[in-house]
Amino acid sequence: MLRDIARKVLGNSLARRIWKRVEIIGDIAVLRKPLDLDLEVEAYRNLAIELMNRLPYVKSVWLAVTPVEGSYRTREFVHLAGEPRSETVYKEHGCLFKLDITKVYVSPALNYEHARIAKLVRPGEEVFNMFAGVGLFSIIIAKYSKPKRVVSVDINPDAFSYMVENVRLNGVSGVVVPVLGDAREVARSCTNCFDRILMPLPELAYEYFEDSVLALKDVGVIHVYEFITAKTKNEAIQEAWNKYLRRCKSIGVKAEVIGSRVVRSVGPRYYQVVLDLQLEKIS
Repeated sequence: MLRDIARKVLGNSLARRIWKRVEIIGDIAVLRKPLDLDLEVEAYRNLAIELMNRLPYVKSVWLAVTPVEGSYRTREFVHLAGEPRSETVYKEHGCLFKLDITKVYVSPALNYEHARIAKLVRPGEEVFNMFAGVGLFSIIIAKYSKPKRVVSVDINPDAFSYMVENVRLNGVSGVVVPVLGDAREVARSCTNCFDRILMPLPELAYEYFEDSVLALKDVGVIHVYEFITAKTKNEAIQEAWNKYLRRCKSIGVKAEVIGSRVVRSVGPRYYQVVLDLQLEKIS
């Protein structure tokens, strides 16, 4: 449907560049502007109006005019059509997440990963989510697994505030522990505390990796998300393997890749890859 709408408004050549860049978050549609495409805002506005005509549950449409930037991981937006509000409630895997698209980062493209990781968590585990945002990974884990606790850190005050509210909305206050701060500082204050650690922020995963190992128990799992440039998906996965296995060897940690996949393509020959690393600290 999104492809057909884009073809109708923009024509075939532009539609191919645009339609995959539409995200539905709650009752808000977000169009992501290709950085290399010089297209007037008015063209996006016409697309937004047609989108609302075809999808009555969409109440507001926004154009993201910059990539995700800064330590708070936000974009700049232009309102295109519908209600001039940026706050919504996004539903995923039976959980509710209140958020403001202009203040926090949320990607529906991680829908599968949220459920995949939750299924891997064993009863009684202590989990550390180093870059928790508004709490999607953490809350879905708490709802569908039986962890002892999920310590959930984010440095963005708005993301933290929404995470606190979402923990309450989903009834997981006894399990998910929201923390406002730098994940590196939290990791260094929690040596050997966690069975499983999530690093769903590719921009900081490699830089913070050694800190995450400090917070891991003697044996545990780290899920690391990384951006990789490669010709193919298989090459991207192999490059991620090589990068992190070398890093583990350099810091004296025994490592085994127990799972890996390409999460999504984020550009030409540019992929987001996740590795599930089983680590054992060598004494």
